[in-house]
Amino acid sequence: MEFDWNNSPFALDGSLTVRDIEESFEDPFAVRLLPDSSRFAVQSRYFSLGKAASGVGIFSVYRTNGRQIRVICARVFSEAEEFFYQRKRKQTLES
Repeated sequence: MEFDWNNSPFALDGSLTVRDIEESFEDPFAVRLLPDSSRFAVQSRYFSLGKAASGVGIFSVYRTNGRQIRVICARVFSEAEEFFYQRKRKQTLES
């Protein structure tokens, strides 16, 4: 997976690094969501919930052309997102 970090549309606030964000996409239990809103579908934006190797959960909004990922926004999981991620992970491990 190749990432486009040129002219990133957001500033890292210090709680996340580029490496953390990239690692969250490599998480084997990452949850990728397609938009259910026409606003996001038209703009071809997708959502990812994954964990970095350090264990920090990261929610990302991104675009992709199939070869390259452009992260539009990334932040640490909220409590609800952590719960959702853990539930999906448990479902995957039990199947």
